[in-house]
This record gives sequence, C-alpha cells and structure tokens, in this order.
Amino acid sequence: MHDDTTRSPSFTALRRRGFLAATGVGALALAGCGGSGSDDGAGDGAPKKGGRLRAAFAGGGASETLDPHLANLFADAARAKALFDKLADYGADLSAVPRLAEKWEPNAALDRWQVTLREAAFHDGRPVTAKDVLYSYRRIADPKQAFRAKASLEPIDLDASRATGERSVEFVLKRPTAEFPNILAAFGAYIVPDGATEFDRAPVGSGPFRFVSFAPGRSAVFRRYDEHWEGAPHLDEIEFLVANEESARVNALLGGQIEYAHELNPTTARAHEDKGQIEIVRLRGSAMQAFCMKTDRPPFDDPRVRQAFFLIADRQELVDGALSGAGEVGNDLFGKGYQYYADGLPQREQDLDKARALLKQAGAEDLRVTLDTSAVAAGFTEAAGIFRDQAKKAGVTVEVRMGSKDSYWSDILDQGTLCCYRSGAMPIEAHISQRLLTDSSTNATRWRHKDFDAQYQQAQSTRDPAERAAVYERMQRRLYAEGGFLVWGFADWIIGTGRRVRGVETKAPANTLDWARFDRVWLA
Repeated sequence: MHDDTTRSPSFTALRRRGFLAATGVGALALAGCGGSGSDDGAGDGAPKKGGRLRAAFAGGGASETLDPHLANLFADAARAKALFDKLADYGADLSAVPRLAEKWEPNAALDRWQVTLREAAFHDGRPVTAKDVLYSYRRIADPKQAFRAKASLEPIDLDASRATGERSVEFVLKRPTAEFPNILAAFGAYIVPDGATEFDRAPVGSGPFRFVSFAPGRSAVFRRYDEHWEGAPHLDEIEFLVANEESARVNALLGGQIEYAHELNPTTARAHEDKGQIEIVRLRGSAMQAFCMKTDRPPFDDPRVRQAFFLIADRQELVDGALSGAGEVGNDLFGKGYQYYADGLPQREQDLDKARALLKQAGAEDLRVTLDTSAVAAGFTEAAGIFRDQAKKAGVTVEVRMGSKDSYWSDILDQGTLCCYRSGAMPIEAHISQRLLTDSSTNATRWRHKDFDAQYQQAQSTRDPAERAAVYERMQRRLYAEGGFLVWGFADWIIGTGRRVRGVETKAPANTLDWARFDRVWLA
C-alpha cells in the first residue's frame, strides 16, 4: 500500500526542486523550466480521471508532522483534510456541514447530543466507529498535550460521553450548548483510528487520499482512496510540495513544475491575471490581517497603550500598501460579514493626537517596541514597514524584526510583544474558543479573563439566536475597546493554478470545507 514504485522518472528532480524552494534557493532554478502546466484551455466539461496534481504551499520546515491534531498551518490543514475526515466541516457560509456524522440531534435541554455516523471506512478497511470518534476526541483533549482543537472540545464531558451503538455516540455536555455542530467542525478535530499515535510513517485515515510518502519540510505524496464514502477522487495522486518563497511557487507554476500554488501576492496576481499562462482564483475577503499585541506583558499589559495602537493604524493605507488594495479595511474584530459580527461599532480611524495623549497617560511617551514579522505570509513585511512609519508619527519607535519562515508561527505564540498575524475563515465562536479563552492553545494575544470565559459559556448555552448574538456583541465590544488584536484588514485569498486544472472552488474561504478540496479537482 505504501510503496513508491509508481513514481514518474521526473519525480526525484521535482522533489529536489521542492526542497530548494523550501530553503529559498529554488526560485531562479525553477524559472527556466519547461512546462506541462499550460495547454490550449480545452477539456472543460466532465471531470477527467487520472494524473498527479502537484500543489505548493508554504510549510513548517523539518518539524512538520502529519498528525492531524497538530495541524496549524494551511499546508498542515490541506494535507490533513486529504488523509482524514472530521465529523463536520464549515461550509462557505461558515455553517457546520455533516461529514463523517450523518446527522446530529440534541435533547430538549441542549446538554446531550446524539451523533449518528455514516458508513465509512479507514484506508486499511476498518469501519469508522463510535469508538474511533471517542478516542480521537479524548486524545485531542489530553491535558498534557496542546492540540489545536482542545479548547473547542472543552464543552464536552468526554468521561460521560459514550458509544450507544457501533455508529452512534451520545455526547454529554458540561452545559447546554446551542452551537454544538461547530464543535464537530472545529479546526483540527479529525477522526483517527482508535489507538493511533504514529502519523508520519504510515498514517491511516478515512479521507479521500491514502498515504504514500512524507518528507517533512519537502513533500508528501498521497494516492486516491477508491473506497472513500463520498466517492473516489478524480486524481490518481496529489503531491504537496513545500515552497516557502512566493517567487518559487509562482516560477514553478509558470514553468509547469506544479499545477497549484497556494497564496500569491496581490501584485503577482495582477501581473498574471487574464494573461493566459496561469489562472488566478480570488477568495474574496477571506483572510484576517492583524497585528497581535500580547496583553500580559509590557507595554501592552496597559490597555491605554493598546488603545493608542488602535488609533495609530491607518487601515486604508495598510490595505492599499500591504495588500495592493486586494481587500477591505478591518475594525479590530475578527469575522467581518460572519454571523454575530458586531457591525454596529463605529469604524475606527487614525487619530494620532489621541494616540499620543493615551501614551502620555500610560507613561509611554518615548515608547520603543519590536514588531516581529516574516515573509511567511503575503503582505506581512510590507505591513510591518507601513505600520513602523505610521507609529513614528505618534512618537513610537517600531523596530521590525524578521523571523524564520519555518518557525514563525510557533515563535510568535509565546515570544515577543507585537507581531504580524493572520487567520483564515472560521465562525466567530471558533475564533473565540481557539484564541481568546484562558486555556486556548493558540492564544497569541494572551487574552486571559475568567469573566470573558464565562461570557463565552453563556453564549454557548443560550438557545435563542438573538439573545446569543447579544452576548457575542458584548464580548466583541470589550475586544474592540481593549483587546489584543489590531485587525486592520481582510485580504483576498489568492491561488494560482495551471490552465489544465479544473474544479477549484472559487467561493470557499480558506479553512472551509471546499478550500483545498483536491478530491474534487481534475486535470483537463
């Protein structure tokens, strides 16, 4: 099952190029390559079976893992959804869509939910059962681990929850939870076989592709799983290549060495849009762009300093400069346009006089701060430079520090005081549970307030949607006033594909079900 004997003769060279791109050396090497990625555009219509699609993502270096419960980067998520399934996932409108769960039903009190599994099998032929579900969730919730979905699963009493049949689970909750389906769809809440602990050598999932090979920081190859519950993918194989430099991804796409390039810069997209060489896919406004202030340490442990920074930012200048206008301004809150978003708050504008007054009140008139950034994401280095210049007008010296593309996301979680940050789509409820609760495993702003935690639990337990929205609005008003996320914009998510590629969803925000849905893609 896991042999690698069907690789084409060019695979070794391609893997070497993928490695060079990952180390930042491959851009020029790829630029002159002859291409198989362009054709005359023929082949639209019925999906075509067969072929290997090569997809390039920014990766996490040699520390990468295929453990789906540790997925954090977009490359991790794309690989995880190819190999594994969740009980539910987020649709394009951020509502929960059934996946391995065929249906879910609550009791009248909303504190017990019965989940019925569909008939599905792991890659080794074993059926997916309630036992696998409970094992997976208990593994995620292990207090000794820092798995991404742990905070999202917190409402479930996993000791009391039980299998009520081979394909049915009764989830007992610690309190009534009206939005329980969002928990099933949480980022990283994948179902793995009972007892599974090793994922990098021969992982077994129930996703549309099965494992062939994995070289951390370089590539992963997965082959079509013909028995997938939703039907076999069109492709024979999908290869994920790591190319941290955007230029390497673009040149590989132009040269025909890959067929899918994740995350292109707006300037790159404009340069190639409608030119015929490659296709540009824009997922509108799907990526939050922010600066993250750590609220547990100086200078941002003083809310007046955080408020001053909110007023230093010229959001339109950041959108125009860092995103080349490919996005819209933010208002220091996640989830613009999503359910529960507090859109009644006034749009915050730059006010340097008020910012200087707040800094003076805080005794921070000659403030110097370090802003961590990296070329790990489109627009990060540009945003850092623009904000540095904006802060100077308020008397603040911002020193920009470039971080490693391989370790940036893990570095900024605990270190530093101010950093560039972004997020793909998820419900506002999930953003709060994963990033803003005391025990959230990705709490990059170190926002830890027990009364805020209690408000979240209140919102989760409120049956009436209007009353629940009112609780979320109160929480967002507090974040707007004194939170640690300076959300300056929402960027278009930009993907490039070869002209042979068909079936890429154009309306699915990053992180949702149909984003990076390679089981639906084919080569014309």
